[in-house]
This record gives sequence, structure tokens and C-alpha cells, in this order.
Amino acid sequence: MVIKILGTGCPRCKKLEEQVKKIIKENNITAEVIKVTELNEMIEYGIMATPGLVINEKLKSSGVLPKDEQILNWIKEEMK
Repeated sequence: MVIKILGTGCPRCKKLEEQVKKIIKENNITAEVIKVTELNEMIEYGIMATPGLVINEKLKSSGVLPKDEQILNWIKEEMK
């Protein structure tokens, strides 16, 4: 599983990265977390605001900090 955090390094982008890493650690999920800071690559996912969350190349959120439960649900969906 590959999880991408899309953002230029703003505080909300860093918070989302911390959230995701905490969730995968607490739930013993094997995933690679990649920080995407390149604007052109972010645009390819069609986001209009950061932070963006991409799981297995599917955009899950943009411009918001999702709740931990929502992130975990998205991860579980992609594990099926």
C-alpha cells in the first residue's frame, strides 16, 4: 500500500502526515508514506487545496484534515 500526502509543507500538511503515520503504526498496517511536494505532481491528482491524501493512487481528500476514523476506513477499503 502506498499513501501519499500532497502538500508543500504547511502546518496542516505536516499534521496529516503525522496522523497517517500514527494510524498505520497503531493498527500494524504495512504502508509506504510518501510526501509529495512537487506542484505539478499534485495537480495531476486534481486537488485544488492542500493537504491532499492519496491512497493507492486514489484521491481520498483535499483541503481538509480528515478524522482519524475516516483515514483508517479509507485505508481498510484499499486493503480489500
